[in-house]
Amino acid sequence: MLLKSTTRHVRIFAGEIDRDGELVPSQQVLTLDIDPDNEFNWNEDALQKVYRKFDELVEASSGVDLTEYNLRRVGSDLEHYLRSLLQIGELSYNLSARVTNYSMGVPQVAIEEK
Repeated sequence: MLLKSTTRHVRIFAGEIDRDGELVPSQQVLTLDIDPDNEFNWNEDALQKVYRKFDELVEASSGVDLTEYNLRRVGSDLEHYLRSLLQIGELSYNLSARVTNYSMGVPQVAIEEK
């Protein structure tokens, strides 16, 4: 059985992609899919921060059973981390996305003072 955690912007699967592009369940490997709907504009620095945070969260939960509940906790914590990156301006909404859904809060708009 494939264990997974799916939030709006983070999908975690207990498995790995094989040579044919198929997801094979695994108790040893976690696969992270960030922002599958391209809701945000990403730069390499922000993406690497998310991967490092993911590694931290996985390391912090080492030794506990691999369950959907534990994967959901990691996914939820990553979702909150993405919100913090958006709030400090390291991420921005992709206004050309298929669906404009301000699920992390209304974007900040700079107002020019006269």
